[in-house]
Amino acid sequence: MTSRVALVTGGTGGIGTAIVKRLAQMGHKVATNYRNEEKARAWQARMREDGIEVFLTRGDVTSPEEAAAMVHAVEAALGPIEILINNAGITRDTPFHRMRPDQWMEVINTNLNSCFNVTRPVIEGMRERKWGRIIQISSINGLKGQYGQANYAASKAGMHGFTISLARENARYGITVNTISPGYIATDMVMAVPEEVRAKIIADIPTGRLGTPEEIAHGVAFLVDEQAGWITGSNLDINGGHHMGW
Repeated sequence: MTSRVALVTGGTGGIGTAIVKRLAQMGHKVATNYRNEEKARAWQARMREDGIEVFLTRGDVTSPEEAAAMVHAVEAALGPIEILINNAGITRDTPFHRMRPDQWMEVINTNLNSCFNVTRPVIEGMRERKWGRIIQISSINGLKGQYGQANYAASKAGMHGFTISLARENARYGITVNTISPGYIATDMVMAVPEEVRAKIIADIPTGRLGTPEEIAHGVAFLVDEQAGWITGSNLDINGGHHMGW
């Protein structure tokens, strides 16, 4: 298998960590960004204990300038970025009639605008080299909506709109662009939900359980594979049957 350079935004989170590990285990050189250096270095040390080496660089994905600098730092250290996983995301949940402008903009900037900010500096190089894999990590709630998440659902739905347009523009250049929409995953954020609320969520999932970050990473591994070159503009639902469409 060809070893490539992969950038995973938000790679120190629950799903991000699993994606970073899987890509590294596939033989790729992996980088991710951070905003809090102390936490990021502690995370990097844990990765090394597992035999995973990750290049860390400071970068706020909500800033076009910082995102461009982050991409430059990764490429200067590891080489051209050929795999990009737009995974950075936050929530600021509240019913829309109570939502403040900053709660709306923080989520849109982190989840959706970051896709432009990070992808823009890498897309021209991918087009020149005639190869690339770009994946947006969206959400089940971008498909079905969720109470108190008008900002989050809008940002996650927008990620797939970004995917399908970018896929059309770049297919002839050997670049695939896809979306993965996870359902409820057993990350720290979901496990912090009150147990009775979590039980109601699980009761509505046909498989009867939460997903794991590793199952999302498996989907990423499938889509970045050399043999996945005819899959582009797609959305891969990984949600235990919680939401089904076709």
